[in-house]
Amino acid sequence: MKKNITIIIAEDDEGHALLIKRNLKRAGVVNPILHFSNGEEVLEFFLGENSDYLKNNVTSYIVLLDLKMPKVDGIEVLEKLKSTPSTKKIPVIMITTTDNPREIDICHTLGCNSYIVKPIDYQKFIEIVKRLGYYLEIIEIPNPI
Repeated sequence: MKKNITIIIAEDDEGHALLIKRNLKRAGVVNPILHFSNGEEVLEFFLGENSDYLKNNVTSYIVLLDLKMPKVDGIEVLEKLKSTPSTKKIPVIMITTTDNPREIDICHTLGCNSYIVKPIDYQKFIEIVKRLGYYLEIIEIPNPI
C-alpha cells in the first residue's frame, strides 16, 4: 500500500483486532494501523470537534469495520461516514461474523466497498486476513479531503 495510507480497524474483540493486525503485517502490509474498540471512537476520530482527520490533508484512510460493536454499531458508523461529504470517499470494508443477507444488503446500500464474513475457524480467519492484506496492496485509495 502507499505509505500515506493509514488502516483503521474498528473491532471490539481484542483478539480479532490482534489477529487482523498480525496477519496484515504477515501479508506485507506495513502501513500504520489504528485500532478503535467501538463505533463512537471511530466517529470521534473522523468527525469529532477535535478531529485530526479534518485537520490533516496528507494521510488517506481505509476502514476495516466490524458490524456488532458497543456504543455505536458498524451500520451507524458506515451510514455516517458515507453520508458526510468529508468522509464519503473513504473506503470501508465490513469485516464481521454476520452473514445475514439482509445486513449484507444494508451495508452495500449504505456504500460499503466490500463485505467480508469472518470464518469461525481460526486458520480460515488467518487466511482471510492474509488475503485481505494482499487485496489492500493492490487497490487504489482516494486522496484525502
